[in-house]
Amino acid sequence: MKKLLSTFASVGFALSLGVIAATPAAAKEPTAQQQKMATCNTDAGAKDLKGDDRKAFMKSCLSNKPAKATTQQEKMKTCNVDAGAKELKGDERKAFMKECLSNKPA
Repeated sequence: MKKLLSTFASVGFALSLGVIAATPAAAKEPTAQQQKMATCNTDAGAKDLKGDDRKAFMKSCLSNKPAKATTQQEKMKTCNVDAGAKELKGDERKAFMKECLSNKPA
């Protein structure tokens, strides 16, 4: 009886490992940092950098502010100017800014 129970436990464990291994872990989108790392790595490869030169380039490239933050700042400035030009105040300005900032860049 113990041997049969032990066999079932072993089979169950092996099957559970198979299910875990079959789960696609690569289905997730890469994070912004992972995308940045890939871009910097590609750029360093294109410049054929090696050793300390590559290390310095990667450090500089990875420490730069992400382009997304700059884009958001530019969008904020543009929306602010547009709201000022339309002389919007209070709730109208708030609604306009919300709509303007939520628009996807072209």
